[in-house]
Amino acid sequence: MSAFRVAFITVQKDKAEKLSRELIENKLAACVNIINSVQSIYRLKGTVIKDEEALLIVKTATKKVESLIKFVKENHSYEIPEVISLNIVEGNPDYLDWVDEETK
Repeated sequence: MSAFRVAFITVQKDKAEKLSRELIENKLAACVNIINSVQSIYRLKGTVIKDEEALLIVKTATKKVESLIKFVKENHSYEIPEVISLNIVEGNPDYLDWVDEETK
């Protein structure tokens, strides 16, 4: 398993910066990119919903993912927030060292 992850979180556009800052301040992420406008279409409780959301791209250490998920669930406005984590297989070693340092 990789030592590093990239996680995707969708959030209401007006809540994106606050959640991103909290992830950084709590050392759950080294960096969060905010994509301010994504169209999401999903089914929830039998209803198809179309929303305009923000997408957070979170760079973190694998050891932080469980805490990141817990934090998002406790601080997100959605009943079932999206948090999807993928292994980082390769990357700039200097950048990955920085991610490691910022999530300690």
